[in-house]
Amino acid sequence: MGKKVAIVADRISWEERQLIQSGPDFGLSVEWLNDESLCLGHPQAKSVSGYDALLVRSRSYTRGGMLATLAEATGIPTLNSAAAIHACENKLALRALLRTAGVPVPDFRLVLSRKDFEKALDELPLPVVLKPVFGGMGKRVTLIRHSDTAQSVYDYVEDLGHAFEQACLVEPYLGGGSIRCLVVGRELVAAAEFQSGGADWRNNAALGNRNRAVAHDEDVRRIVDSVVDQLGPGIYGIDLFSTPDGYLVNEVNHAPGFRAVATATGADIASVVGRHVQELLR
Repeated sequence: MGKKVAIVADRISWEERQLIQSGPDFGLSVEWLNDESLCLGHPQAKSVSGYDALLVRSRSYTRGGMLATLAEATGIPTLNSAAAIHACENKLALRALLRTAGVPVPDFRLVLSRKDFEKALDELPLPVVLKPVFGGMGKRVTLIRHSDTAQSVYDYVEDLGHAFEQACLVEPYLGGGSIRCLVVGRELVAAAEFQSGGADWRNNAALGNRNRAVAHDEDVRRIVDSVVDQLGPGIYGIDLFSTPDGYLVNEVNHAPGFRAVATATGADIASVVGRHVQELLR
């Protein structure tokens, strides 16, 4: 009988279906566990006690790390580790971790109030990007090109955000392209460049922007290795900005979508993940 692996997620998308379908090729029985109904806390929680490993792919930027923490406490291996997920969920914590380790990240300012926001605009030249500390898939990320609209933009943060939703970063706008690197274990499996297109300036892969495969040059490999050195081996989507001074790590996704990268590169990412899980459970 194969090892039992649960994909912990709020829904099944293309990536989860690929992981479930490829599981038997590696002796794995993979199934979905709805992350909204686990009710963890007791050391022998019935919802996860029958599994040999959990693939945490929650799209919630608060739920994943908490669930991984409790699952690890029961002795069940999780991918990624709770520590790695917590770091990736919080853009400020991730950038502080990487910058302290000497990994290049974009310049940024933490904004917790309108006074913070006004000072950030004084220190960073327009255009700038305003993004939530917690969040993903390009949601609520705003490009501010003109000073006369900046205060109106912040009105929405101040009036509609609640608690941690008001925590934001302001950073320089570094152009309309980024490179998504798919890492499994310590291996750079595939890399693709995404370019914003049409009326949407964002280059996030989840938005379906233009993409193409890119070579795994030494500079890309070096910076990917430096990120994994800090987070530990796992399954990551590492987003890089290319600048005249080299690559910068913009974000690291702990539950990366990989359909667009797989399409652009032809890489069978689900099989690489299956093989990695198989090796971990031997």
